[in-house]
Amino acid sequence: MSKRKFILLIILMSLSLIGIISIQAYYINDAVNNEKDRFKFNVLTVLNYVANTIEDNESEKYFAEYMSLDKEKKTDEDAVSQLLIYQKNNSTKETLIYKSNVLEEDYKLSSSLFDIGLDSLDINNIIGNSTTEIFTDVGSEKDLKSPISKIVRSGAIDEAQRLSFDKSFKEVSKRKPVHKRVSENEIRNLLSERLNKYGINIDFEFAVYDGDLLTKVHSDNFENEAKSTFDVSLFRDENNRGLYRLLVNFPGDKKFILSGVIGMIMLSVIFTSIIIIAYSSALYQLIKQRKIAQIKTDFINNMTHEFKTPIATINLALDAIKNPKVIDDKEKVIRYLSMIKEENKRMHAQVENVLRISKLEKNELNISKDRVKLHDLISDAITHVELIVEDRKGYIKTYLNADKSSVLANETHFTNVIVNILDNAIKYSPEAPKIEVYTENVGTNIILKVKDHGSGMSKAAAKRVFEKFYREHTGNIHNVKGHGLGLAYVKRIVEDHQGHVSVESEKDKGSTFIIKLPLIS
Repeated sequence: MSKRKFILLIILMSLSLIGIISIQAYYINDAVNNEKDRFKFNVLTVLNYVANTIEDNESEKYFAEYMSLDKEKKTDEDAVSQLLIYQKNNSTKETLIYKSNVLEEDYKLSSSLFDIGLDSLDINNIIGNSTTEIFTDVGSEKDLKSPISKIVRSGAIDEAQRLSFDKSFKEVSKRKPVHKRVSENEIRNLLSERLNKYGINIDFEFAVYDGDLLTKVHSDNFENEAKSTFDVSLFRDENNRGLYRLLVNFPGDKKFILSGVIGMIMLSVIFTSIIIIAYSSALYQLIKQRKIAQIKTDFINNMTHEFKTPIATINLALDAIKNPKVIDDKEKVIRYLSMIKEENKRMHAQVENVLRISKLEKNELNISKDRVKLHDLISDAITHVELIVEDRKGYIKTYLNADKSSVLANETHFTNVIVNILDNAIKYSPEAPKIEVYTENVGTNIILKVKDHGSGMSKAAAKRVFEKFYREHTGNIHNVKGHGLGLAYVKRIVEDHQGHVSVESEKDKGSTFIIKLPLIS
């Protein structure tokens, strides 16, 4: 896959993920807002009901007392009005006459009923009667005889009387302090009962305000500054203007509102998290596979280049041996056969490293461990490379300062580890290789350091030097033999020995490989 297509694929996947998360967030926010609106509507409905109930209860209480009192009538004047309806039906020859009389009487009541500090109150009482008469039309209107049907109703007009009482009551009751008109317990009980009916079973605080002033009627922990404060007019006067305000707030309203959508939110979060994890995993695998593909390409190129030289050398040696002048020269034949054997051995070693790494990854490589001296392994490894170092006019100096060097290790594999690191130091030393080997004890561990003064590596390369197939990019230059498997093998073996390997390097100043292993007593 080309780099452009790869980047485009990542962008499209990222946009899709962002879109899914945005849609989820939008619907969750919309659901929360709907819950808030429903909560607000229910609370306001409850408040209006409570305010009306408080007013009706007060009115009913005093109206009942008013109706039970003996009224001493003191009529100042009587106002009488009459309603007359005359209707004639030509098809039935009947005439209907409806009469309605209303009498308004004035009374004076003792003011002790309302407790407002006055001697007496003027109260209107309305008495009325109505009559319906039906006559048979036998001639002219003057000839109307006795009615064939007559209905007479009379008595107190309760509704009109009640309206008159309510108007007067509202006029005089507004002089009375609010704490004498309603109690804290009455408001709390009404609110609790009604809120529970709407499923709002959370704590609340309330207060009655006179304008901006807090009255004596309020709960202990009421705070007017709370964001979720709802209010409604209380004790409206005869002009329907609220004299007081009933305020209610809910300290735990946010949790209550979220509880209605918490299930949807949790499911959304879970599924979105799964999508994010799947996306991250897919993206990681894509990047990893692309990197592996690139590394494998580099590996094949390097391996092909490295195999070309020994194959070419072997072919040349074979051609030389076939030469009649050479075949009879025993010394040259032995030399060419030795070259063939060495080149074949080098190719075999490369194949073995590939197979060894493959077995390590499949956990098929059996590594038995014994008690060994790390200093002995170091000495053995140095003997494998010292001829090469001497041939290049270099040196390997040892500073084995560790008092204890006994470790649990596989002698063969760990010797190969040290050889690989030494070989790496030799290969990346452009001049004569100058290598120092140090050991020291730190706590219950032994530290092995292999330091060279070669070309070193960049910080980016140092982070990836232990990756399989990785080699620092040098263009098309193959002056250093290798295929990026040696240090990957080192890392796997060291970790299998419960150790740790790292590298410190600086470009053009050399590298230091550090291995830490646990000691055994």
